Amino acid sequence: MADDDLNLYLSQYLGLAPGVLEEHGAFDICIASDLPLFVDPFLLFHSEKAEYQQLHEHILRYLRFLREKASHGPMEPALVKSLFRFPEVRQNWLGFCVLGNGGLGLGPKFASALRESLTSILSDFGEERITKSSHLEKVGLIRPGVGRDGISDFTTNLIKEYLLEYTQAFARQHLRPEQCRDFGVRHVRFNYDTEAWESGTYYLPVLWGDFVLLTPIDMLTRDDTWISHADMIGRFSSIPEALPNAELRAQVSNYLAKALGDRPSREDVVAAVQATVSQYPELLDHYIRLREDAGDEAERQSLEKVRETFDIFVEQLTRLVRDLNSRTNFYQIGWTSYDEALTRAQHFKHYVENQDGWKLVNRGNGVFAKETEVQLYFGLAWFGSAFDVNREPNNGRGPVDFKVSIGAHDKSLIEFKLASNRQLKRNLQNQVEIYKKANNTASAVTVIIAYTANEIGRVADQLKELGLEAREDIIVIDACNDNKPTGSKA
Repeated sequence: MADDDLNLYLSQYLGLAPGVLEEHGAFDICIASDLPLFVDPFLLFHSEKAEYQQLHEHILRYLRFLREKASHGPMEPALVKSLFRFPEVRQNWLGFCVLGNGGLGLGPKFASALRESLTSILSDFGEERITKSSHLEKVGLIRPGVGRDGISDFTTNLIKEYLLEYTQAFARQHLRPEQCRDFGVRHVRFNYDTEAWESGTYYLPVLWGDFVLLTPIDMLTRDDTWISHADMIGRFSSIPEALPNAELRAQVSNYLAKALGDRPSREDVVAAVQATVSQYPELLDHYIRLREDAGDEAERQSLEKVRETFDIFVEQLTRLVRDLNSRTNFYQIGWTSYDEALTRAQHFKHYVENQDGWKLVNRGNGVFAKETEVQLYFGLAWFGSAFDVNREPNNGRGPVDFKVSIGAHDKSLIEFKLASNRQLKRNLQNQVEIYKKANNTASAVTVIIAYTANEIGRVADQLKELGLEAREDIIVIDACNDNKPTGSKA
């Protein structure tokens, strides 16, 4: 396969010179899969750019409009869907869809949480006494299920007109006519007079019949938004110290201590924090004010995370794909789906263990990639395959990570597991066999990622107990970061 067929990134696909997208301030998106980056509305609020601050105010204006609507009582389902539920803006290729860019958008869960919040914790827009501004992210502080994806999708929809104009300016300046065309785009801006969304036409880059939307790097973060439920839980013990009233500080600390009890688990801590916030809702504003005051750190950390994402996904994975293409028969056709699945899993193991690929999943200091992240890294290595690779098909007994097929009768499965999974042994006994029956296939490959020596030993013991230690279709990947000396020290 020619290297031109393995272009993973938009700059490669468009034949752009190095640095052109960076000069425009845009992230070089992956055209094989969404990357785990998100638009953080806090970065708009804290930015020194007037246009970003205007975007944040635009978001607040729309929320004030929704608050007014919600205050009048029940709404027609069609109106709720129009005003509260937005489609994912998939053309920016950001989020967390492994293989492809088809996310779910904002569904009824987010809409319900937002409507409830607008008549409670989000009812004081423009009248804040503790925080410097209102923040959409507050929705997720009392509803932990409303996370970064929902906040980012909502924000992206509200700033969509800006992103379209930003991308159009780049296209007119840097791209050839045959690389672009005029697209009619729905849901561009909200008309407060007609109370309806308007469409627009924009000159945009073309990718496989659809348009591409560029996003400025300084709007993006990874992992989570600056103001988030997980962050609030993690630093909750410091929030009472910020309370100006000594009596309230004592009451909150006492209430939290009672709610925690002796030797609390992680679940106990979360429940205790939720109960304390429900009793003293002003704590949410004091938490947000702490995050506002640390806004400079938000910009620095987000930039570092975006750079790390670029280093990992753009540079390392591009090098991985090109190395596999030039040095191996990784992308050649002529084997069965099982051979394809097994060989690619073995190549991934070799890359992680022997070619510094462990840095993809093990970032040191106990920071390990989650199972979904590992699946994303592995999925990108399939780019250019002649086989059909179906991400998490649910064919009756729950989703499997990948189904690999060529033709109607040659299908194999690939299932990823972390060695830290407490149910690993039971899964090894039962899960893949169930999936094989449900997907009408007789072959499967199980890949286990181990981050520590203890995990490697525990997996080896479990495989031995189950009589599976000699199976070629169970691949254990050593992703430790402390047992791989450099070439000069090996």
